[in-house]
Amino acid sequence: MIDFESILFNIEIDRRPIPQVGSLLVAEPFLRERYFHHAVICLVDYEPRGSAMGIVLNSRTSYTLQDLLPAVKAADPIPVYCGGPMSCDRLYFMHTLGDLIPSSREIVDGLFIGGDFDAMLSIVNDGYQVEGHLRFFLGYSGWGVEQLDEELLKHVWAVTEIPSVGSLLSGEEDAYWHNIVRSMGESYKGWLYHPRNPHSN
Repeated sequence: MIDFESILFNIEIDRRPIPQVGSLLVAEPFLRERYFHHAVICLVDYEPRGSAMGIVLNSRTSYTLQDLLPAVKAADPIPVYCGGPMSCDRLYFMHTLGDLIPSSREIVDGLFIGGDFDAMLSIVNDGYQVEGHLRFFLGYSGWGVEQLDEELLKHVWAVTEIPSVGSLLSGEEDAYWHNIVRSMGESYKGWLYHPRNPHSN
C-alpha cells in the first residue's frame, strides 16, 4: 500500500524542547484519533520516562456549564470542552485568575488548574468574563509509564512552549490548532497546508 502521507508531505517533527509541565503537545496534521485530531494539549503533570496528564484545550463539546451545574446562574451560556477520553464524568477547569480562586495549582506563570469550587462558582455567577480567563473541561488525557515518550519518538506530537498565557484560553477547534502552529515558526509552516485527507486533494 502506498504511503501517500509520507511521500507528499514528509512530516518531520523536532522533538525539542523536552516536554515539561506547562508544555503544549500539538498533534501532527494526520493524527486521526477521535479525541486528538488537531488537538492542542497542555501538560499538567509529566515525569520523564514516567506517566503524564494533559488537558485538550480546543475541543468544544455540545454541553454548557449550565447543563452540568444547576448552581450556575450566569445568563450567557458557558461552553465546556473535552479535555480527553479519561474520566469524562469529571469536570476540570483552568484559569488565569490566580489567588481569586484559592487552592488552585500554578502550571506555569499566570496559568492555573483547579482550586476552590465555591470561589469559582461565585466568580462565574457574578458575571466575570469567562472567555480568555476560565475554561471548563470534561475528562483529561493520560499516558502510562513511558507511553508519551514513545509517542514523541514516533512523531505523534510536536512539543512547544505556551506562546501567550493571555490567549491560551481563547478560541477553539481547528482555528486554535492553526494559531498555535503559526507560533511554532517556519519549520512547521507546511503543517498549515495539509488537508485532512491527502487523497481528496
